[in-house]
Amino acid sequence: MPEAVQEFAKARRFLKERLQRDYTTLRGYSEERSNVRQLLQRTAEMGESNSLLLIGPRGAGKTTLINAVLTDLLDNKAFVDNTLIVHLDGNLHTDDRLALKSITVQMRLENAADGKVFGSFAENLAFLLQCLKSGGKRAKSVVFLLEEFDLFCTHHNQTLLYNLFDVSQSAQAPICVLGVTCRLDVIELLEKRVKSRFSHRQVFLFPTSDQLEQYAALCQELLSLPSNSSLKSAAERVNSLQMLRSEALSFGRRHFDPAAYTFDSRFREGWNKQLAKMLASQPAQRTLQTLYDFDISEAFLKNFLFRLVAQLREESPHITAEQMSALAAQYEGDDKVELLCGLSVLELCLIIAVKHHSEIYDRDPFNFEIIFARFSKFAKVSTTMQGVERSIVLKAFEHLRIGELILPVSSGSGNASGKVQKEFEMHKMALTYGQIQQAVQRYQALPTEVAQWSQSSLI
Repeated sequence: MPEAVQEFAKARRFLKERLQRDYTTLRGYSEERSNVRQLLQRTAEMGESNSLLLIGPRGAGKTTLINAVLTDLLDNKAFVDNTLIVHLDGNLHTDDRLALKSITVQMRLENAADGKVFGSFAENLAFLLQCLKSGGKRAKSVVFLLEEFDLFCTHHNQTLLYNLFDVSQSAQAPICVLGVTCRLDVIELLEKRVKSRFSHRQVFLFPTSDQLEQYAALCQELLSLPSNSSLKSAAERVNSLQMLRSEALSFGRRHFDPAAYTFDSRFREGWNKQLAKMLASQPAQRTLQTLYDFDISEAFLKNFLFRLVAQLREESPHITAEQMSALAAQYEGDDKVELLCGLSVLELCLIIAVKHHSEIYDRDPFNFEIIFARFSKFAKVSTTMQGVERSIVLKAFEHLRIGELILPVSSGSGNASGKVQKEFEMHKMALTYGQIQQAVQRYQALPTEVAQWSQSSLI
């Protein structure tokens, strides 16, 4: 048995590492991948200058696409010998001075630039690119990767972007500028002079699972154990990342190592067979449908599966449909309902009063006085709410506003709301009737008369 336990521990570690630290495996996006690869190839082999923006929601695979393309190009000798990669991040390089310092370090030109005084950013950048030219030959190509591209648009005068696009357009040196952003309106953030120098080449990435069957197949692929020959070919691909001579690009150093794993064929076949059987069952299919409706991106599925694999123990070494559905239920939880269940009974009574007012007056705005009058009617016939002071009810009403369960109605006249007494300030409800009903049903030890009042406004 110790062998089986050992194999299980190895399989769990492998799945967790592959789900978290596989930075170069890209599924789908073949056309977009080909476009970016050809662009970088032309920069490396022919000295063409280009610029391109990768746009898509977070978790769509923009950075993974670039990592996968760079890994593909490591087989290309011209690319490895003639290309420098400079990686900048909008979260780290918050102004052009920091960005230029990082560019100098990544180009390994600190000694050449040391002690020189430059009149402008453009002169400094031109000098750095000039240094890459070696005796009579053409200059080395430079690929600039700008993560969080939209944050570079906030820099003073957009000097960095202007100069990079200017160099790429005027063919002073072969450079390729690749921007990565999740903002669809990023072009509108560029100044007119910067926009005119950008090639307007854009690649949009969106999650690619068009059907539930593809999503289920992806789930099975991510949880299956590969054959030893597949692990060997994956290890060769990962080993080639050592040719990426870039300190800033750390994905090669942090990538999981497939060469560290080999699996017993009987254990692997048993695991994969059990997994396929479980995923084909009705409860598992229902869970996958729920996850698919919630978020179709691969990044979300990987996070979900990591949590699932982390729950595995030696006593129950296989993933079950019950574990999947229990974990998926956590994603279905409504935060507003959880918030309502944490309120005091008095605060929940005010929410019920707001609900009745909204139902009767077709979601008209309300103020404290209106709600207090409705609450007072209930309090007169209630044993639990009798004798509650007005000041305490007002405090509870303010607490609902702080929790954003009710929202003040913004008035067009600027500061007018500041002149209105807080008891008369108009509010609107930020909840659905279903959420309130769900909270009333789930609320622990709620007085029966309050639960009955929630069903009917008649007292």
